[in-house]
Amino acid sequence: MYKRYFPSIFLFLILTICFGIYSIGLKGDFLFDDYPNLQELGTYGTVDNWDKFRAFTSNGFAGPTGRPISLASFIIDANTWPTSPYPFKYTNLMIHLLNGVLLCWATLLLLKNYNYNEKKAIWISLVATAIWLLHPYMVSTTLYIVQRMAQLATLFTLTGIVGYLKARALLNRKPKQAYFYMAAVTITCTLLATYSKENGALLPLLILVIEFCNPNKNYKPIWQWRAIFLWLPSLAILTLMLKYVTFADNPWPNRNFNMVERLYSEARIVTEYLFNLLIPQIELKGLYQDGFEVSRSLTKPITTLYSTFFLLILFISTFILRKKFPLFAISILFFFAAHLMESTVIGLELYFEHRNYTAALFLFLPLASSLYSLKRYINDHLVNFIVIIVLAILSFFTYERAKLWGNTEELQLYWAKISPNSPRAQNSIAEVLLNQGRYQESNQFLEHAIQRMPDSALLNVRLLLQKIYMNIATEQDFVQTAHKIQTQPFDAQAVQALRTLVEYVTLNNKNLNYVKSSLILINTLEKNAQYNHFPLFQRLMPYLKAKIYLAEKKPDQSLKQYQDAIIRYNDVEAGMMMVAELGSVGYPIQALTLLDQVEDIYQKQPKSDLKRSSKEYDSEISRIRTILIKQLQYGEKS
Repeated sequence: MYKRYFPSIFLFLILTICFGIYSIGLKGDFLFDDYPNLQELGTYGTVDNWDKFRAFTSNGFAGPTGRPISLASFIIDANTWPTSPYPFKYTNLMIHLLNGVLLCWATLLLLKNYNYNEKKAIWISLVATAIWLLHPYMVSTTLYIVQRMAQLATLFTLTGIVGYLKARALLNRKPKQAYFYMAAVTITCTLLATYSKENGALLPLLILVIEFCNPNKNYKPIWQWRAIFLWLPSLAILTLMLKYVTFADNPWPNRNFNMVERLYSEARIVTEYLFNLLIPQIELKGLYQDGFEVSRSLTKPITTLYSTFFLLILFISTFILRKKFPLFAISILFFFAAHLMESTVIGLELYFEHRNYTAALFLFLPLASSLYSLKRYINDHLVNFIVIIVLAILSFFTYERAKLWGNTEELQLYWAKISPNSPRAQNSIAEVLLNQGRYQESNQFLEHAIQRMPDSALLNVRLLLQKIYMNIATEQDFVQTAHKIQTQPFDAQAVQALRTLVEYVTLNNKNLNYVKSSLILINTLEKNAQYNHFPLFQRLMPYLKAKIYLAEKKPDQSLKQYQDAIIRYNDVEAGMMMVAELGSVGYPIQALTLLDQVEDIYQKQPKSDLKRSSKEYDSEISRIRTILIKQLQYGEKS
């Protein structure tokens, strides 16, 4: 009886340990991309009806699909903003545990399909799953709230693999049902995974990898079915990715690398991923990877050549050894296939740990299988003891890492200190020092960081912003910063810093010199070579100019910039916000003119693209117009 239920008891114990270890990290705060992705919860008030739900879930910007399934899942935890991060992190942990259960099931089905006997298959499945669940590398995905997107894509990928393998087992008895179920689950789970995060579209390719490495060729799905449901969607993804192939010198103006340099760099990065997965560590550089050294050629740095050669040998060896060592083959090919979208030709940022959450699902199968094979040479109890030691070490590392993630300020300081070449890291240290009241020290720290990284627009704008906070900024500071950012590479973080600066000086416009000097920054930035290639710049700049003119009490010039901004945003919500900004400071004539333009956009916009119902927009526009007319009439009487 005990032996019969032992696998279930072991899995439950591993899940319980995992829950206990991660619990210490649930008290951490929001980080980086959490804010832009979640703050929309408060844009429309409390999300408490279908129209607001649709508005939030259809307004995603993290990827081409908008990732509506992931966004919908966040409403489980909160329906407004600001809010507490704890429920989000708790749900992420529950998804991680559920993924562990699905991984164990998928691995068991896979091993049985590969002709492993049940006892061996169960043992290997449990150990490989335990290693994945308790591995410290998974902490950054689980406790970084916005990476629920990666978790959900993995969840639906695993569901698809489980469903496919379950249906495949019917091929020899009920082939019609088997093909129908395999097709249904593959299509459904691919769509669900893709609309959670785009790399979920790789599910058919991952199933092809499972089939390719399968040493059991009996009752293999017929080639016609594989061609339609596996090969065709996989080739479609590869064809789509070919469109991203470019040999231009500067294909992504907001990146400091081209496509060839990205591929060279990813060779080193993927090798580093493998090293950190197989040789776990407590904490690495985390989210501060913007200082990663780009590979400019195969020999600059020389580790690019070594890494490329290593990965090439590893890839070729899977084909040579797949019949004799199928678990080795699937662990490596599955890892490579899962990285195909995020670690090749698409111009994403270079390095993120969460890209390994799906890729590492079967990576530990060879290790678990090797541990089981030791039973032929040493006592079973000694093998089990070795497994316990391995899991204990992983648990300790994960606990220490989760504990660090539970203290967000300490975590960011740690990342910053070990990432001296990361502008984002140095920006965070300066912010912490400023928040602690160590103003002069914070400025000096930024000045030293700028000496090391003179091309960082983020650090230069941040230093100017801090001087403004302290009311010690001079006109020369503005001029020098403007001169630097005219030629510096600009990214989203630098743009956000500039926006913060403008909003601060216009909200607290006691010093009109700061307001006027801010316009110099905007006009200079528009001369930056990246300007025409960065849509965020193009639509934000006229909006910031409008706020500056508004602070200078120049309503007609402000209106002109607002009108330009509305055209570029082409968004009713953004337009109504601008109308409110004009009207709230006593310029009803200009606000009514702007409202007419917003209404025109509203009338031309497809109803399916609206974030609220037509009835709500009609009512809101009418209400605002009435308020502005009354404001105008009151002003005329007085």
